[in-house]
Amino acid sequence: MCDSNPSDIMDVEERYALITRNVQELTTGEELKALLAKEGYQPTAYIGFEPSGLVHLGWALVAAKIKDLCDAGIKVIIFWADWHAYINDKLGGDIENIRICAKYFEDCFIALGVPRDKVKFRYAYELLDGIDYWEKVIKIAKVTSLSRVKRAMTIMGRSENDADLDTSKIFYPILQAADIFYLDVDISYAGLDQRRANMLARDAADKLGWKKPIALHTPLLPGLKGGQRMDPAMLKKEDADIDTSFKMSKSDPNASLRIHDTPEDIRRKMKKAFCPQEREDESINPVLMVCKSIIFPKLGKIEITFPEKFGGGSAVYNSYEELSEAYFSGKLFPSDLKSGAAEGLIKVLEPVKEYFDEHPENYEAMQRVLKKLGKL
Repeated sequence: MCDSNPSDIMDVEERYALITRNVQELTTGEELKALLAKEGYQPTAYIGFEPSGLVHLGWALVAAKIKDLCDAGIKVIIFWADWHAYINDKLGGDIENIRICAKYFEDCFIALGVPRDKVKFRYAYELLDGIDYWEKVIKIAKVTSLSRVKRAMTIMGRSENDADLDTSKIFYPILQAADIFYLDVDISYAGLDQRRANMLARDAADKLGWKKPIALHTPLLPGLKGGQRMDPAMLKKEDADIDTSFKMSKSDPNASLRIHDTPEDIRRKMKKAFCPQEREDESINPVLMVCKSIIFPKLGKIEITFPEKFGGGSAVYNSYEELSEAYFSGKLFPSDLKSGAAEGLIKVLEPVKEYFDEHPENYEAMQRVLKKLGKL
């Protein structure tokens, strides 16, 4: 866990800026500043995952934010939701397959730069053994309507009607909220697709008089094929309908980048990526979002080399703002942006290849599981 106190070297505003870098939604900023201002107190954050398959590039964005939290002096719990994945029928609904995947996921985070000594990995089964956990489940359920639980099933990629086929699906949002309270976290971090679980937990906290978790959401990395723009006004609604169909998904290898992709795979996929040059499409431009959310936080710059037939040379951009301005002004062409982003991404993922070359066991075990299920 994080041992040093960052208040010795960073003030509240500096820690706040680090925590909120590249964050799309924070509920609320005032609560976070008050938390960071508590003298002698080290806050705790959590993020949960269903172990479910091979890891795509969106995890690099999440890994960068986890590192930001650690660097800001936050204790971070990475939670493997094994029984939640079982409820959601992941990996054949086999709990052993799911736990093999969790071990592989742990390797992925370490390979992506999450500091092993500053995070704690926990499993859902560790919590579900305790009666205190189930008391929280019942209390949350008592103050939450069935209609709200059904609406929150989108956090597991399900529709409300799925509960009619399998009653266990209804448990899922309640369990996710119970995880937050049982772990006693100050900050619940997730991708934007999980916001309904956090809003449900905050509402339950109000009704039960429990500590209300601060909800921190990073954007979803767009799939390479692009998608529809999100209405920013929707983020202001507590239980908004948020279209996440545009996000990068491991289920479509042609529309996603995986952290195990070879340099040739990355160049080929980026070359075909959706890359509009209109500023209003910025948030769904996967090439720009890879630069903003992954390359700049990791490398601090991006270098683009121009083809010899167009005069050659190169340009270095030291901030995302500088890069996007060049792109939207027409000084930088889509083909050049894609090429530069591909090379930057290859550099970012070099440590991943090195890690798995040295520690292949869990990745190979995950591959065997997927082959057995006919998914590889």
